[in-house]
Formats: sequence, structure tokens, C-alpha cells
Amino acid sequence: MYLEHFNLTSRPFTIAPNPRFIYLSPQHREALAHLLYGVQVGGGFVVLTGEVGTGKTTLCRCLMEQLPDDVDMALVFNPRLSARELLATICDELHIAHAGALASIKVLIDRLNHHLLEAHAAGRRTVVLIDEAQNLRRDVLEQVRLLTNLETNESKLLQIMLVGQPELRDMLADKKLRQLSQRVTARFHLEPLSFDTTRQYIHHRLQVSGAHGNIFSAGAIARGHCYSRGIPRLINLICDRALLGAYTLGRIDVTPAIVNKAAREILARPKKSIRVRPAFRALAAGAALLGIVVAVGGWEMLADAPRSWIPHWQETIPPPPETSAPPTAATNFTAANAQPESAAQHPVPS
Repeated sequence: MYLEHFNLTSRPFTIAPNPRFIYLSPQHREALAHLLYGVQVGGGFVVLTGEVGTGKTTLCRCLMEQLPDDVDMALVFNPRLSARELLATICDELHIAHAGALASIKVLIDRLNHHLLEAHAAGRRTVVLIDEAQNLRRDVLEQVRLLTNLETNESKLLQIMLVGQPELRDMLADKKLRQLSQRVTARFHLEPLSFDTTRQYIHHRLQVSGAHGNIFSAGAIARGHCYSRGIPRLINLICDRALLGAYTLGRIDVTPAIVNKAAREILARPKKSIRVRPAFRALAAGAALLGIVVAVGGWEMLADAPRSWIPHWQETIPPPPETSAPPTAATNFTAANAQPESAAQHPVPS
């Protein structure tokens, strides 16, 4: 809809993992290097974790494009499977014939082991990549660990890569899974993009789409980074809606106000910036302190108020016994100067 308005050849901020728009930040390049290292070394586990939308699946596609010719890969994108179903999926990906639903776990492992031995003899390596691995059940994860026992005297026959959300890292930290955790040869955790990386990311995708000049102002990019917290998927959603908003307003640039409106439409509870929170905490503390001062002052006013101000329900309380009124400050000052000794012997009541 807005492509002709901005002279773009394609939508720059789609959430589909289009290889044309891949932007590898320094940490994404490092994560890809860890994956490639795991493929070359072979054996054990390689673990890649990151928050939702940080680009894990995109990295997996980059890895597939850079695999050496002597590597066979089995991809598992739906790990909510039983142990037998997972083994059957791996066999299907590697084109290993089996009896389908009638095949037992033992039969599937035997078929897989026979295939791996033949591939190893032919000088080929085999990799199994499991995406969304945080959804694996504990018994299935234990079965995956047992697959690394398929080996020869010199090397492991299977390399397993686990890609998932931060919950996967917590699972592997469990003492019950320490045997699997000790077999991890490489780990990497993806963090959200920084502000500078977010700016480069937005400009990169616009340039790939044929944009000329900066459509997003510096303030708009800053707002987009604060709202998205540096998560690429949220950046794409907010920027795509912001371009649509600028088109409906007839503008050729995106302003911070347009990004604010786009974020309100995209996010359930948009957060402008975490730096606003301390100001609210200071304001709340000041309000509480003011309330205490007002409350104390109100009690003092009530104590000095005439009887007509006191509510009727307090009239039943008997008044305190009459006492002599304490001397005023002027009287105290005069008495202290005139008779210092007597004043010391008879202190002024408070």
C-alpha cells in the first residue's frame, strides 16, 4: 500500500525470515560462528538461546546456507513430540526408511545408527538441529542425549544443536540434566540489539527495499528502539505500522509521534523507556512524604481547633483536665534573662 508512496520495491519490515533482508549484527555473527564451529568439530551439543524474536530462526537458516557439502542436516521445528515421534522425524529428515507408526524406539535407533555408520565411512557428517528446544519434555531430552552415544572409536557420529528461548538455559542448569550439560561443547545467548545496532538494522532493511535517504528520523528510531527494547521482530512490526501511518498522513518521513501511535496499535502495553520509571518512583515518594506532612499538620489543626469543629461522634469523649497554660516564648525568654538560676531550678514545662 505504501510502497509507491516511499518509492520502495518491497516491504522492508516483514517478520518472515527473508534471506534478502538478513542483517547480521556483531553478536549474530559470533553466534553463527559458534554454530559453524559445532558443525566442524562434531560430537556433543551446541546450544543457542535468546529471547523471543531475537533472530534465532534466522541464524538457523543462515547456517543451512553455509553448510559444507559433506554435511547432512535434519531439522526439527516442532519439538512437542514423544521420544518415538522425534526419532521418526529425524529418520524422515535423513531419508532413512522405517515402518512408520509401527516402528519401535529400538528399531528407529538401530536404523539411525546403521545410517550414521555408512555416512561416516563415506566421509560425511550428520547434524540434527532442534528449534524451540525449550518445549522438549525431560524424557525426550534424555533420549536426545542418548543419541550422542552413537559413536566409533575415534569420533561421535551425530552432532546435535539445541536452539531455544532462555527457558532452555534454565532447563540445562538443572542438576538432573547435568549429564547432557557436560556434553555441551559451545554455548551462546543472543541479547537484544543496542540503539546503534537498531539504527543500522532499520537503515539496512530500507536500503535493501530501494529506499533513498533516511525515512525514519533520529527521534523516530530512538522511540522505536525504546518501544521494541531492541528485539528485531518488534522493530519490524512497529516500523511497518509506522510507514503505513506516515502514508495515511501524506508524509514522506516518519516522526516520533507516528512511532508512538504505531506502538500503541501494535503493543498491548507499550513502554516508552525504562528511564521513566525512576521519575515515577521519585514522584510517588514525594507524594507519600507530602501526605505524611499534611496528615501531621491536620492532626495539629484538629488539636487546636474549637469545639464546634469536632465531629459529633467525638463530643462524647470527656475533655482533658484543665492545666495551666504553658508560658509563651516571649515569657520564657524574659524569665531566662532576668533570673537564670531560678529558671534552671524550675524548668519550663514543655
